[in-house]
Amino acid sequence: MQLALNQLQPHLQKGLRSLYALHGDEPLLVQEAADAIRAAARSQGYTERTVHTVAGAHFDWGAVLAAGGSMSLFADRQIVEVRIPSGKPGKEGSVALQQLAQQAEGNEGVLTLVLLPRLDRMSTQGAWFSALETSGVTIKVDPIERAQLPAWIAARLARHGQRVLAGEAGQRTLQFFADRVEGNLLAAHQEIEKLALLYPPGELAYEQVEAAVLNVARYDVFKLSEAVLAGQVQRVQRMLEGLQAEGEAEVLVHYTLAEDIRALKRVKDAMAAGRPLPMALREQRVWGLKERLFERVLPRLTPLALDGLLHSAHVVDGIVKGLKAPGWPTDSWQALQRLALELCLACAPAHEKISA
Repeated sequence: MQLALNQLQPHLQKGLRSLYALHGDEPLLVQEAADAIRAAARSQGYTERTVHTVAGAHFDWGAVLAAGGSMSLFADRQIVEVRIPSGKPGKEGSVALQQLAQQAEGNEGVLTLVLLPRLDRMSTQGAWFSALETSGVTIKVDPIERAQLPAWIAARLARHGQRVLAGEAGQRTLQFFADRVEGNLLAAHQEIEKLALLYPPGELAYEQVEAAVLNVARYDVFKLSEAVLAGQVQRVQRMLEGLQAEGEAEVLVHYTLAEDIRALKRVKDAMAAGRPLPMALREQRVWGLKERLFERVLPRLTPLALDGLLHSAHVVDGIVKGLKAPGWPTDSWQALQRLALELCLACAPAHEKISA
């Protein structure tokens, strides 16, 4: 029996099957689904749990079959959990899983839970997986796609009684949140839990979400970006020294600076093509404080200056990766400092450039 992930809770409320197999590469969702099955099992008297992790060709499948085919000596009911991180049980494991599926049928004393990564088409058509599907319930745990992420975040916030503002302002908040945690649902979950601790139930403003998320998501690097765009020369120098001392990755610092330069270039080009500045900023997903900084610095950045900054970013990319460039420092951090100050001075108001 195949079951969609969103059907699991209604299914568990109706009653438990003796065999479940979860397969997918989204750790948070797999963990939550497994937790839901375990909780339902515990509420029905499955008070003992054994875990078997399949590792290597010499794994003892006999121990799994013995656990799945016998009643516990210490509890009326037990959970037998089989984890197969590779998703490849092998020839012996394939036979064992088919036997395990047969043992599970009608066995009310043992609940078997099989945890697997994302499976390819060949695996899902194999005899062992077909046996799991025939004798029990299989649940494919798909990742949350980028387009679905804002709605997923909103639904998770609602669990804590929190919500974003209505209309475009709220959608902007959700888009910002999604941009910061895309590809890492666990990070998204942690940020949502933190928001629940920081703020009471009710509406969340963009500034509240921005501050909370940036405080976790490489806070210092993002603050460096803001300082550079604000033209704060001395602060930029201090932050770069601090990042180096803390062991921050040079590639991440370069990426942050280079992405700002590329975004400034794209917005400038869009404006040259007739796009209003607010529309160009939205299209490039420039929000919050950075949006205000872009509005301030773009008028003073010429296309020629932006081309020069892009060239410098390209040169520093090579230096960070171990290449040498004429006229540039060979040390990655010195090159990053030169790039950051070049952008910083280009963004600084005229009176600050003189003092710098």
